[in-house]
Amino acid sequence: QVHLVESGGGSVQAGGSLRLSCSASAWIDSSSEYIAWFRHAPGKERDVAAYISPDGSITYYADSVKGRFTISRNNAKDTVYLQMSSLKPGDTAMYYCAAGSRGGLVAGIANYWGRGTQVPVSS
Repeated sequence: QVHLVESGGGSVQAGGSLRLSCSASAWIDSSSEYIAWFRHAPGKERDVAAYISPDGSITYYADSVKGRFTISRNNAKDTVYLQMSSLKPGDTAMYYCAAGSRGGLVAGIANYWGRGTQVPVSS
C-alpha cells in the first residue's frame, strides 16, 4: 500500500517562497508513476498545478504557475518537490500530491492521493 504524505505548507506573504514535499512510504511500479501536484482553492475546482514523469524528463505546468513553480523528484528518496516562488494570494489553496498515469492525472484521476497541505498566501 502506497501512502503519500505532503509537507512544507504554511502561511506566507505574497512574493514569498515555499517548497512542498511529497513523500511516499513505498513506491509501486515507480517506473510508470507520474506524480502531480493538485491544488484546490476555496470556491474553485481542483486542478493540476504541475506533474512530472517517472524519470523526471517530462514536466507540465499550468499557465497560472508557469515560470514561478518548479516540480522535481528524487526517486532515491521517494520524494517529489514543488518549489513555489513569487507566490500570490491567488495561489492560496490546499495542495495535494497524487500518483498515477499521465492521462489519469490530467483527468483528475489518481491511483493514490495524499491528504494535502494548506498554503495560505496573504497580501
